[in-house]
Amino acid sequence: MSPHRLPGDPPGGRRAVAVWGLGVAVYFMAITYRTSLGVAGLDAAERFHINASALSTFSILQVLVYAGMQIPVGLMVDRLGTKKVLSLGVVLFTGGQFGFALSHSYGLALASRALLGCGDAMTFISVLRLGSRWFPARRGPLIAQVAALFGMAGNLVSTLVIAQALHSFGWTPTFAGSAIGGAVVLVLTLAFLKDHPEGYEPVPATHSGAGFVRRQIAAAWREPGTRLGMWVHFTTQFPAMVFLLLWGLPFLVEAEGLSRASAGELLTLVVLSNMAVGLVYGQVIARHHAARAPLALGTVAATALLWGAVLAWPGDHAPLWLLIALCAVLGACGPASMIGFDFARPANPPERLGTASGIVNMGGFTASMTTLLAIGVLLDATGGNYRIAFSSVFVLQALGVTQVLRLRGRAHRRERERVVASRVEAVHVPA
Repeated sequence: MSPHRLPGDPPGGRRAVAVWGLGVAVYFMAITYRTSLGVAGLDAAERFHINASALSTFSILQVLVYAGMQIPVGLMVDRLGTKKVLSLGVVLFTGGQFGFALSHSYGLALASRALLGCGDAMTFISVLRLGSRWFPARRGPLIAQVAALFGMAGNLVSTLVIAQALHSFGWTPTFAGSAIGGAVVLVLTLAFLKDHPEGYEPVPATHSGAGFVRRQIAAAWREPGTRLGMWVHFTTQFPAMVFLLLWGLPFLVEAEGLSRASAGELLTLVVLSNMAVGLVYGQVIARHHAARAPLALGTVAATALLWGAVLAWPGDHAPLWLLIALCAVLGACGPASMIGFDFARPANPPERLGTASGIVNMGGFTASMTTLLAIGVLLDATGGNYRIAFSSVFVLQALGVTQVLRLRGRAHRRERERVVASRVEAVHVPA
């Protein structure tokens, strides 16, 4: 056995990359659909004749469904396996995207985004579980960051391809055409995806109805690493999510006076920065576990500093160089949020990993939902004052940092205890 592999670790290899790549392709499509509204916010406001609060309801509902589904999805993944959950997710988010394309009323459009959010909720936890079943544990941080990187490539499709298609072809052809990608990945998933390599079947868990569900959730929540991971995800993810999902384009165009083309380029910068930083963070954490909390907290501090500088800049508009710096730093928010899963992963056994990941994933999307709502309400209440509306970001960052600092020491102590116990166990395992 390789000195870097733990007992029971899957071997990885080319087949692992191919199977895991199918799961990542599903996640790629989900992100493309999730963020497609981010470049169509102004078009949606015109199409459905709605104000800022009603526009924000699209993303709030989508994120509300996503966040609310995380623990149920985690339980589903633990119980049913990755393939079934991913396949159901593709059906739901593709149906939601197609329904959004055909919607002419606000109510039908809302229902379509809710359906999309439900399918989207089933993707990332499944991909994390797939990676843990096909690759050695030491690859976990890098695998998670690379999965997120390819997901952000889906965001890139939204900011480049869908934005251009909207301009060239209009609403219905653009959104309906994009739904074809979901049909393709569904066929590939059903045909080729497998939950785990042969010979590495997980230990069967005893599922006993509601009692099992309560025990699974309670056991995951009792682990300080799970709760720390949730608050890291809560604090780091939402500034970029809110910016890309809905409010970035209106802010850059209406508050900062940029053209839609220039605003689209800055949104693209956020995505490209995310992809680059993700590779760096994944490599650093894989080699230096102690860097997890400093990277997460450093990202929060940098984000708060740049947002504060943009919002406090005297005059009507912040300079372009400062907006570029803000977008580059926002790109680090996604990779920093992946650190949350790396706190929860070693704190939970494999049969509980889906549930723990669901709890972590709730964090950032709960913060995103809250901020999306706050910005929409504050914009309407202040007559479109983006400086006041975006100041809500700092409130949630302060709350999250307080919880991270409170749980950090407790989680580190528990993790050290598990490492010592595993080394003692390994000494007594025959070669």
